[in-house]
Amino acid sequence: MEKQCKRYLVSGKVQGVWYRASTQEQARRLGIDGYARNLSDGRVEVMASGPSDALDELGEWLWQGPKNARVSSVDCDERQWNGEEGFRIA
Repeated sequence: MEKQCKRYLVSGKVQGVWYRASTQEQARRLGIDGYARNLSDGRVEVMASGPSDALDELGEWLWQGPKNARVSSVDCDERQWNGEEGFRIA
């Protein structure tokens, strides 16, 4: 199955609420490679590569996030993947 790659920029109360670690759990559960990292402007960037249905499910989850998160927007665009395996917190 061909992998797709998407970059998500998540805004709202998403830093300091276990957003990256929770995203890592979801990505690993779905078999998605990539990373989640905090940006200096308060957003979280999620780069994800995997089957399109898994990316769709992750994209839906990103709108909810962990219990203490308050997501106000999720912007998404398609990207080229660098071939890195596993999902890490950057």
